[in-house]
Amino acid sequence: MNLFLSWIAEQEEAGVEVRIRGRGHAMTGDARGILLVEDEAVIREAMAAYLNANDYLVTEAADGQEALAFFDHEKHALIILDLMLPKLSGEEVCRTIRRDSDVPIIMLTAKGEIADRIAGLELGADDYLVKPFSPRELVARVRALLRRVQLSDDSPGETLVFGELAIDLAGHCVTLNGEEVVLTASEFKLLVTLARHPGRVYSRMELIEKVLGYDFEGYERTIDSHIKNLRSKLTDDPRKPHWLFTSHGAGYRFENPYA
Repeated sequence: MNLFLSWIAEQEEAGVEVRIRGRGHAMTGDARGILLVEDEAVIREAMAAYLNANDYLVTEAADGQEALAFFDHEKHALIILDLMLPKLSGEEVCRTIRRDSDVPIIMLTAKGEIADRIAGLELGADDYLVKPFSPRELVARVRALLRRVQLSDDSPGETLVFGELAIDLAGHCVTLNGEEVVLTASEFKLLVTLARHPGRVYSRMELIEKVLGYDFEGYERTIDSHIKNLRSKLTDDPRKPHWLFTSHGAGYRFENPYA
C-alpha cells in the first residue's frame, strides 16, 4: 500500500498540492459519493486523497461499526471495504449491508489466495483488490463498477419475463413469484447478459468482458462465485437447474423453461 504514499510524494515533488484531510462526509446521495472503510489512518487518508483528486467525494470510516453507522444515515454510490477491521469485521459489515442493499462494494484484502478472494465475493461483494495495489487500479475499478451500475440504470424500459421470473431492466429489479430478489450490480448484469439470449453458452472470459469490463488473474473464478450467488438467490438447484446451466468445459447458459 506504500504505492499511495509514493504517489503523494510524486505529486508534492511536481508541486501539486495533495490535501490529506481528516475523516469527513460525502454529500448524501451524490452519484460520486464513496464510503471508504479502512482502519489504517495513513493508508485510508492516502486513498481518500487519490479518490478526491479524481473528483470523488469520500466519507471515511475507521472501523466496522462506524461504517454501518455512516451506511445507515447516508446514501453512497459505492463502498470500498477492507476485510480486516476492528470492532466489526469487513465480512460482517458486508453481510449486514447485503441484507437490504445492492450498493456496489469493492472489497480490500491482504490475502492473495484466490479462495480468500472468492469468499469475499460470495458474501456479496462485487469486486475485490488485493493489497498492495496501485492508486490507478483502485480508481479504474471504481470507475468500471460505477459504469456497470449506470449502464443498468440506463437500460431501455423492457422487462424480460420467464414464467415466475421477471427482470425489469430499467428498474434494475428482479422478482421471483412476485417477491423481489435483491441482486448486486454484478449479479444483475450477469443475469441480464445470460437471459437476453436463452440457450446461448457464454464462456467465462466472455462474461468477464461483458459483466466486469476487464480481465484480471483469477477472475474466471469470480464469475463462478457470482453464478453461485445467483443460483442461491433464485433458488436454482445446480444439480437440477431451472434457469442457470453449466456447459461443462464451455461456460454458462440461461434456459427459458417455458419456451
